[in-house]
Amino acid sequence: MVTAAQPGTHAQGTGASVTERGPTRPGPVPHVPPPAPGPTPPEEPAAALPRLAKIFGAIVAPTTLLTALLYYFGWSHAYWFFNYFGVNSTLLGFTTSDYLMRSVDALFVPMTVVACAALLGLWGHSVLTARLAAGSRPRALRVLLPVTAILGGVLAVGGVASVFTTTVLSRHLVAAPLSLGLGVLLLAYAAHLWRTLAPERYSFRGSRGWAAVAEWAVVFALVGLSLFWAATDYSAAVGRSRAAAFVADLPSYPSAVVYSQSSLSLHAPGVREVRCRDSQAAYRFRYDGLKLMLESGGQYLFVPAAWAPGQGVAILIPRSDSLRLEFFPAGAQPSLSRLAC
Repeated sequence: MVTAAQPGTHAQGTGASVTERGPTRPGPVPHVPPPAPGPTPPEEPAAALPRLAKIFGAIVAPTTLLTALLYYFGWSHAYWFFNYFGVNSTLLGFTTSDYLMRSVDALFVPMTVVACAALLGLWGHSVLTARLAAGSRPRALRVLLPVTAILGGVLAVGGVASVFTTTVLSRHLVAAPLSLGLGVLLLAYAAHLWRTLAPERYSFRGSRGWAAVAEWAVVFALVGLSLFWAATDYSAAVGRSRAAAFVADLPSYPSAVVYSQSSLSLHAPGVREVRCRDSQAAYRFRYDGLKLMLESGGQYLFVPAAWAPGQGVAILIPRSDSLRLEFFPAGAQPSLSRLAC
């Protein structure tokens, strides 16, 4: 027969039950002073790119800078195009939109080449970075690193020398600026590889974040100036080549006939002045042998159909109600009424 234990009795040798114990009070937590702040680890140059972009964006608005660059290259293209004909482009009253449209022709090839080269460089860097992350260090790096540094130094020195004097690079289109920009990029990439492959030799002690920002700022400044230099030379060359192509295609352009109320006294090779016989004619003078080159700023720019660099002349006539223009396809024979005015 089992006898129930009376309340308040406990087995001998046992302690108080859990329900009879009061809640455990935590003891005082010892005060541990925070660790003393150590020196701030210096910033690696690659980590300074976002800071540099933020500083640059705060100083110069990207849209404003892009518009200014397009305007400049469009102006350069127009200046050298019309300079081929002996005309100062500032007299033609071009608007900002005119210059921006001309900049497309001046920058299409340079931007395409730079974009393709940058894409190839990024692909190559990604492959190399993946192999280094996997713990593989190709033997080719032992040759690639010094070759990259030496080649970059030679190209950079050649580009800098071309700024101050005439060199072999100066005789070729955009060779000098591209040499400078490519040399600086190769030197910067060689330094990046050296820091990656030999971190024990490269110490960041004593360096600060501003030094990394300054390093990238100098690299971007040199590369940016070299690209600006190259694009300027290319836009001038494109303007001259487009002008030469325009002259070569002159026979295929529509012919223009100018009627005027008074004599314009046009004297140019191949241009003929005809006085109309009808005394009641509103336009008494007719000029044949012209090609309309441009209408801008309230002016007509004509060149003779037989224009040549050695004896060519360009004719700028203000647009007014005293003038009337007629056009007919190249090679078409004018009617007898037109000949009789």
